[in-house]
Amino acid sequence: MSLIPILAWIGLGGDGLSSSSYGPEEAFRTLGPHTYLAVFIALASAITVIIISYSYTRIIEHFPHGGGGYIVATHTISKNAGVVSGCALLVDYMLTITVSVVSCGDAMFSFLPLPFHKYKLIFVGFLIVLLVILNLRGVKESVTILAPIFMLFVVTHALLIGYGFTTHISQVKPLAGEIKNNFQAGLSSLGGIGLLAIFLRAFSMGAGTYTGIEAVSNGMQIMREPRVHTGKRTMVYLATSLSITAGGLLVCYLLLRIRPEEGRTLNAILSAEIFRNWPFGHWIALITILSEGALLIVAAQTGFIDGPRVMSNMAIDSWLPRRFASLSERLTMQDGVILMGIAALVLLFYTHGSITALVIMYSINVFITFSLSQFGMSRFFVKNRNRDKKWKQHIVIHIIGLILCLTILSVTIYEKFEEGGWVTLVLTSVFIGLCYLIKRHYAKVRQSIRHLEETLSNIPPSDTYNDNPVNPKDMTAILLVGGFSGFGLHTLLSIVKNFPNIYKNYIYISVAEVDSGSFKGIAEMEALKESVKKGLEKYVKITRVHGFPADYRFDVGTDVVDTVTELVGKTVKEFPHSTVFTGKLVFRHENPFQKILHNETAFAIQRRLQWDGIAAMILPIRVDV
Repeated sequence: MSLIPILAWIGLGGDGLSSSSYGPEEAFRTLGPHTYLAVFIALASAITVIIISYSYTRIIEHFPHGGGGYIVATHTISKNAGVVSGCALLVDYMLTITVSVVSCGDAMFSFLPLPFHKYKLIFVGFLIVLLVILNLRGVKESVTILAPIFMLFVVTHALLIGYGFTTHISQVKPLAGEIKNNFQAGLSSLGGIGLLAIFLRAFSMGAGTYTGIEAVSNGMQIMREPRVHTGKRTMVYLATSLSITAGGLLVCYLLLRIRPEEGRTLNAILSAEIFRNWPFGHWIALITILSEGALLIVAAQTGFIDGPRVMSNMAIDSWLPRRFASLSERLTMQDGVILMGIAALVLLFYTHGSITALVIMYSINVFITFSLSQFGMSRFFVKNRNRDKKWKQHIVIHIIGLILCLTILSVTIYEKFEEGGWVTLVLTSVFIGLCYLIKRHYAKVRQSIRHLEETLSNIPPSDTYNDNPVNPKDMTAILLVGGFSGFGLHTLLSIVKNFPNIYKNYIYISVAEVDSGSFKGIAEMEALKESVKKGLEKYVKITRVHGFPADYRFDVGTDVVDTVTELVGKTVKEFPHSTVFTGKLVFRHENPFQKILHNETAFAIQRRLQWDGIAAMILPIRVDV
């Protein structure tokens, strides 16, 4: 499904817009008695959203196929920078689930008496488990489901901010004088540096406001053509709505002199105050906060959807298990969903459901990715300055964005390292180390298979080239292969060696797997098909050179197991006297790490084929790793 800008805004803007439920509040609470600085926080927040959003429109222009911060850092800086950005994003999406659901719980419980608040942690944990179950059953993003929730949030909060501001507009002038006096008093008592420190601390605590901005560049695959224009227009909608909502809420807190209360969010207090004298005002306030809760649940779902998108891109580059590259309906296997859910639960209970602690952890990784993206684009324009005459004009926004992002990141780490910031850094570092272990293992396996291919390719051919057509009445070996490699050649020679003179035909079957690396457009799809076809033709040629009739069949699909099973079923009907063969890697001392990284597809295909009554055999391929 491709989306026009307004629908893309609804589909991708939920995560970003929902952050206004907790970002402005955390900034306002951090100000303590210096709430007069809220107007400057509101202005700075709006400017930050606009700067980051505009810089991401430039990223969309140069990376129209999507991929977000991981792709940008990989292609503009280095693979090492890419894995740092990718791991930061993965941890960020785990925190997205926890932060969103905890914030949802805070919003819901704001309308319940304090004695009920002891059950809030259990309620939030239940929501996470429920989301895991729904995702295991295959729930996916749907604009038709999201649209009513999104629009209810937009309408209620436009009413909240608009009515709150217009009805208190007479207080703007005296409030401005009060802010001026308090600001001067703050300067005289704390000094410029002290006041700046308070501002920066509060500004960094509100950094959760900017989460979700990357969603548009990460989800470019669903944009309608012209894709770049649609993406840039969507980014304008997201930036405008987020800056107005976040900035507007901060101004309303100040205008109505909202003060924190135990067990209630500032938005709940604000909505109750604004709609107090309305007919059914209590219910309107309740609906406003319920719309926040509903949109926060949608934002939590983003963690289960966008997390696997990042995993897909990283898996293509062998940083993660290859299985995560598959573009099935769920975009990930059930293990990934369970992993995200368990991580969210661990973070929930570690922080005891404290939104303040979670936002600290959340903001760090968001701005690691933002900073790498801004630095990467700055480096990109410097390297390509001879091709782009306007490079100086384009690079300015990324340099400003880089300074801004690094400032927020540095202040957050400095101020909140001991209060939970270190957990995010340690967790991200562990992920990065794990990715390097996976990458090194796959490199060793590829080297071993390449050596196997060179050895097997040197086997002398038979005296005559067999150009006879395959005979459906003869015994047939159906070989499931990927690209042309020593893996498929070893399977062929194993059949010839272990089943001499039994199989007269050899049919090679392969699937042009549409993963997140090839899911880009018609040209890429055609190139993928041609690559698979050439590999199969090589297999057929080698088999005929060694004296056996051979042919191939191939198909295109997003799920290898489903597509192979269907294609094999058709081929078996054509060649009824057949056996299906595939290979699996065998290690001298197999450990759980190797089991996770290999052979899942082979066993899954075998189970499906055997259930369909088709004989399927897995042959061992020794790998010296």
